Amino acid sequence: MPRRTKLVASLGVALALAFAGCQNKSAEQSTEQSSAPGSQPARTGTQPGGLKHRAKEGSKTGALSKVETITVPSGTELDVRLSDTIDTGRTSEGAAFQGTLASPLTVNGVEIAPINSSVTGRVTHVVSSGRLNRPAELSLTLTSLTLPGGQAVDITTSTWREKAASHKKRDAEMIGGGAGVGALIGALAGKGKGAAIGAAVGAGAGTAGAAITGKKEIVLGPETRLTFKLATPLTLTRTKS
Repeated sequence: MPRRTKLVASLGVALALAFAGCQNKSAEQSTEQSSAPGSQPARTGTQPGGLKHRAKEGSKTGALSKVETITVPSGTELDVRLSDTIDTGRTSEGAAFQGTLASPLTVNGVEIAPINSSVTGRVTHVVSSGRLNRPAELSLTLTSLTLPGGQAVDITTSTWREKAASHKKRDAEMIGGGAGVGALIGALAGKGKGAAIGAAVGAGAGTAGAAITGKKEIVLGPETRLTFKLATPLTLTRTKS
């Protein structure tokens, strides 16, 4: 009898353990199913909202960095103040010169380049004053403009020109005046014949005086203001905020 009781008890323990094992296995399967790929839809509800938000941020950034094209039409004036001295007696053709904007460059109320923006130009033609009948000549153009941020852009402008007054009238007066004085001196010294000789000597003296004093160069000092006009349109791009 005790042996039979012991057998029944052992069988009961075995059944209890088997039942407990089944329950643990069922719980594990339930846990695996909850973490399996099939459970993803329960968490993806927040994904679309996040992507939409980032898309909105991206479009906002794109709006802030919108590129705008501006065209400065030909004929627009550039008021320039020279930084260098330009002298027809010393400056060579092809030489570069520096300057700044004396007034801002604007288009339809939009400021393209503020006052004091740097400009570069070139001497395209220069003639030094001659002695007697060759007046000085000077021609200038602008070649580049520096924009805010330091970017220099090439530009094409009209030519600024100046030609000194002719020496002919002034020299003729000096030569004629010298001859008159010489004739007067000759007449006093030797009457008729002396007057002719004195006139010739006086004319020669007048010619020498004109040659010495007749040169008149064109000199443009620093701060001299010149006006140029764009010969071709200038197209620029900028980031519009």
